[in-house]
Amino acid sequence: MSEQAEPLPPSESAATPGVMPDVLPDIEQLKRVLETALLTATEPLPAAELKKLSDAPIDNRQIEALLEELAQSWQDRGVELNRVASGWRFRARPEMQPYLDRLNPQKTPRYSRAVLETLAIIAYHQPVTRGDIEEIRGVAVSSQILKTLETRGWVEVVGTRDTPGKPELFATTSQLLDDLNLRALQELPSLQDIGALLEQDSAAPA
Repeated sequence: MSEQAEPLPPSESAATPGVMPDVLPDIEQLKRVLETALLTATEPLPAAELKKLSDAPIDNRQIEALLEELAQSWQDRGVELNRVASGWRFRARPEMQPYLDRLNPQKTPRYSRAVLETLAIIAYHQPVTRGDIEEIRGVAVSSQILKTLETRGWVEVVGTRDTPGKPELFATTSQLLDDLNLRALQELPSLQDIGALLEQDSAAPA
């Protein structure tokens, strides 16, 4: 009886069943896609969302590195890419605003010192109650001041204090940090600078 031929060993280059081969992302194409998504977005986009745009698996470190490269490529342009609390976004550089105002002249809203002081107290001491704010300012805080800040999306009620009356606790929102072009509360500027930055942002086109 003739011997049966032994089966040949599987090729080392053969794909393992059930395991997809590694696919590397097309970096230049991905940067173009990221750029397009960010330029057309109306709100900041977090890295976790931007990762979905890649055709191949990519981690947060890689996507952040690509975004940093993209930001560098816009360094000498009238528009800049930067990271704020809610994610990444493009915006006109502040020095371009006077020119943009010629196309869309509008009166920049100015906030009273009482509004800005209340906002600063909430930002630097949060969470705080209305009573806390009044104690720090030394004067009563009108409901209209808090309503102005809530309507603008800069502060919100985050709970109540476990004391008689259950007073509401106020804290700042990520929208405030976005409008100030900041990533975290630790970057908050002085009261005077907060006012200037918020007025500048309010003048910017949506």
